[in-house]
Amino acid sequence: MHLTRNPELLDRLAAAYALGTLRGGARRRFEQLARDHAQVRAAALLWQGRWSAFSEVQTPVQPDAAVWTRIANLVQADQQQAQWRAQRGAAAAAPQVGKLGQALSWWRGLALAGSLATVVAVSVGLWTHHGLQQSTQQQLSALRTELQTTQAALQAAPQIQYVAVLADGKADASMLVTFDPRHNQLVLQRVSGFREAESKSLQLWALPPQGAPRSLGVVGEGRVAQLAVQETDVKAVPTLAISLEPKGGVPSATGPTGPVLFTGALIRRDL
Repeated sequence: MHLTRNPELLDRLAAAYALGTLRGGARRRFEQLARDHAQVRAAALLWQGRWSAFSEVQTPVQPDAAVWTRIANLVQADQQQAQWRAQRGAAAAAPQVGKLGQALSWWRGLALAGSLATVVAVSVGLWTHHGLQQSTQQQLSALRTELQTTQAALQAAPQIQYVAVLADGKADASMLVTFDPRHNQLVLQRVSGFREAESKSLQLWALPPQGAPRSLGVVGEGRVAQLAVQETDVKAVPTLAISLEPKGGVPSATGPTGPVLFTGALIRRDL
């Protein structure tokens, strides 16, 4: 079964690839498909943008005080073990005379340290149990707040239903195009190092099945550009193209006057 003919499977694999959970041979096969098919590249780029948006809405989480207490106890225990090992090595290298007395002193010290460690562990356990009861409510409250923030961000996030990867003549992706019909916004993201000269502009064109190309706007010089477009302007458009035009672009009626640099199919996605 060809991956590009199964949008649901492609969407799941692209999400796993962007998140980093797709590994091994499956990840290598997906990367090979992405190199060969613009639709696969578009899905991967789309999910990378979605996951990066999630990181912006995450609120910082302060570790519980009990965590630092446990870390301090572990560090102190490691230091004590290192001291005991050093003492035991020194005792083994000492003359035979007085070994018994040294061993008895060492074991007495070990027993005393063990007793102190037991007292500390019991005290810390009681404090941690009490602290966890208090921190549980705080964590639940923080989780509710984070969930509400995430839900609000998802509701405000654009519902992208159209996506295209515009590539050059060598099939190298140069521009990722997404359209959000809810906000009538067309977003173009440069994914290559191409930069036009100061006296030139990139202009986006809709190539309908019939009739002349229609200009959708001039692409800004930044990495991301936004154009106000109605859904009727792209709904029945199978292909998009970008041409190199004089500064500021040309009228839509004249059509592209410069070379067409990038083209790609506009794919509808029902989310």
